[in-house]
Formats: sequence, structure tokens, C-alpha cells
Amino acid sequence: MNMLKNLFAALILVGSMAMIACQGDTKDARDQANATPASSEIVAQPATGDNAAQQAANAVAAENQVPTGPTTTVVYEHTDFDFGSVKEGEKVKHTFKFKNTGSEPLIISNAKGSCGCTVPKWPSEPVAPGATSQIDVEFDSKGKPGKQTKRVTVTANTVPAQMFLNISGNVEKDPNSPATPQASTGGKVPSKQ
Repeated sequence: MNMLKNLFAALILVGSMAMIACQGDTKDARDQANATPASSEIVAQPATGDNAAQQAANAVAAENQVPTGPTTTVVYEHTDFDFGSVKEGEKVKHTFKFKNTGSEPLIISNAKGSCGCTVPKWPSEPVAPGATSQIDVEFDSKGKPGKQTKRVTVTANTVPAQMFLNISGNVEKDPNSPATPQASTGGKVPSKQ
């Protein structure tokens, strides 16, 4: 019984300390949010145990996010690109062209590939109403044999705040690359006999 009292007292102490420590952080975070423009960038972390549910909630929130300030509209020539078949190790480049069809400058705050092999480059300056611009996407097929579909999430002052560009195709395995146990045995590590 005495051990339970000690445990309860320790929990109350830790909880109190956490609340006191966070009070200063809340004010600082509030001041920082008021001083800087809103950003829709979400920092990705490995989806393990405790943070997997939070990441799923963040992804839904990001998709439904409404930008602050004036919004505009944008029209892409196309949002999907099929690069066909390439040999493993080749880099595929594609340009997604778009036009700001709204009455406010288009501000792209972020463009992020679904993995490190997909790298977008977007205009850092606002795109004037009626003007055209582009987002260049490069996909590195090294170590990516098989059917590939990659997504670039573009965040801007539009409604919805995020637009998706897709690049897909087939990467033909390099016959000179070493076989991995997962690739050659269907994901099973061969047993030693």
C-alpha cells in the first residue's frame, strides 16, 4: 500500500512539473505563430507505435487545411505522368506546367516527394495572376526495380491547400545489380542447411 502511495505521489509530481514547464512553451509557440506566416509543412517521422496514429491525423489535417490570407486558383496542364519503362539507375525528369487562374499571386510554400528518390523543384517567388510556371520533378530509379508510382504534394495558397502530382512507370531491374534475399525469395530469408 505504501508503494502505491509513493507511485501516486511521483506521478502527481511529474505531471505538475510537465504542466509548469509547458506553460512557457505555449506562450512562446503562440508568439511565434503570430509572428510568422502559417506553414503547412508536416515533419515526417517513422510511423512506429505511439506516433503512427498522430501521423495519420496530421496527414488528414494537412489534406483538409485551409490557407490563411488570400487564396487563388491554379490549373495544371496535367497532374499525372507515366514515364514508361526505364532501366534501373536512370533518372527520369518531368516538368508539370501550370497557370495561376485566380486574381491573387500564387505562393507555393512547399512541394514534397513521397520518398527521397522523388525530388521536386518549384518556384520560390509568387506567380502573378494569369502567369504560368512549372514544377520540375526528378525520380531516381536506383534501387527501385518494378512498378513505381510516386507522389509530389504541392502546398499553396489554394483551396484545397494541397494538390497532388503523380509520376509512375516501370523500372527494369539492372541485371548487374546484386540480388537481395527479399527480391529473390519473395521476401523470405533463405534458411541455411
